Amino acid sequence: MTQQRVLRTLAASLLAWLPFAASAAPLALDVQGMIGRTNDADHGVYHISEAELLKLPVHTITTSTTWTPKSTFSGPLLGDVLKLVDARADDIELRTIDDYSYTVSAKEAERYGAILAYSRNGVRLTVSNFGPLFLIYPRDAYPSELSGSAAEAKFVWQIKAMVVK
Repeated sequence: MTQQRVLRTLAASLLAWLPFAASAAPLALDVQGMIGRTNDADHGVYHISEAELLKLPVHTITTSTTWTPKSTFSGPLLGDVLKLVDARADDIELRTIDDYSYTVSAKEAERYGAILAYSRNGVRLTVSNFGPLFLIYPRDAYPSELSGSAAEAKFVWQIKAMVVK
């Protein structure tokens, strides 16, 4: 093989992988725990598909975070997702792609209108950019309540699952 052909083959291979490197993680969410609706064979999990997430009413929060400048985040209310699965408890453990977990209060999230954002400034969130889901609170509207390390911990990104406790 000529050097040019080797380089062309290598470039084609790299280009074939490029969509995977920059693409969004699957927009889906698994919810388990104290829920009244399930859709798996063992009746323990509700798998929320991308289509179901996109059917929920879209809400926006324009705010800055510790990690982003002022941006407009869009997605369903956390409360709407919890209603979909008939959540029966207040503590919601959020689990992420990198195995981090953090528990938030559903009542507190509802009070602030927290959303599970899947886009920022109209662009779908990718794994390298806080996606597929990022729990967003309106920090700029409540700076004294939603600033500092305790508040920042509530802004969980790369969410893949939730456990209702």
